[in-house]
Amino acid sequence: MADAGLPPLPALLDADDPAVYTVHQPGGSSPFLLLADHAGQQVPRGLAGLGLAQAELDRHIGWDIGIAATTRALARRLDAWAIEQTYSRLLIDCNRPLASPTLIPDVSDHTPVPGNAGLSDAQRQQRIAAIHAPYHARIAAELDARREAGRPTLLVMMHSFTPAMNGMQRPWQAGVLYHQDTRFAHALLAALRAEGDLVVGDNEPYAVTRTSDYAVPVHGEDRGLVHVELEIRQDLIADAAGQEAWAERLARIFRDLQPALLAQTAVTA
Repeated sequence: MADAGLPPLPALLDADDPAVYTVHQPGGSSPFLLLADHAGQQVPRGLAGLGLAQAELDRHIGWDIGIAATTRALARRLDAWAIEQTYSRLLIDCNRPLASPTLIPDVSDHTPVPGNAGLSDAQRQQRIAAIHAPYHARIAAELDARREAGRPTLLVMMHSFTPAMNGMQRPWQAGVLYHQDTRFAHALLAALRAEGDLVVGDNEPYAVTRTSDYAVPVHGEDRGLVHVELEIRQDLIADAAGQEAWAERLARIFRDLQPALLAQTAVTA
């Protein structure tokens, strides 16, 4: 090992750093379960913002703008268990498999990340152990508990996307993402398009794969859960009014879809 014989690293998180995740509606009665992998933009104090100005961490490269408050508002309306991850996706991206080259990016949307340059294997493993692993372990524990209790789960991965990327203005207000399992995705895609005031992407602005994504393959597909990844354009949920409006819209749509989706869980259980 390249790091053999070196002194141990100082702890990544100290007593003044926030918890890795926050669970909302822990006793929620809804079958919906919400994940917000990119909800936060925190960086451990000891890493000095990864060498970036706060304005960079405030951009879409640092977090999914607006998704934390939207997820919380939706969880309240549905009485749904929800989890939001606290730390910036630039520190470690909790929706990436461990072998992904973008797990800890050196550059994001043309912006170099000084604090990620030249990391040792030990430093990378430290971030995995401190952030990625406990966050996903908490999700897995909740899903295990629901399965053991015989409770159905309709899993939703909550994300937001920047209105423009690589010089392209994105026309969608929302995107519905999926990989192999289309049960939830096709139903949600049809429902959102039926709203009449939305341009909704079908696996846009991203496509899910096992090499680029973590939550859909691991928590959704590998467990056989009815699941979907939802993307909302960030300018639509950048303020409280937009967040509440989207939470209200999604709560209505999810409630309408719930009986048919639960019937799908009964078929595969």
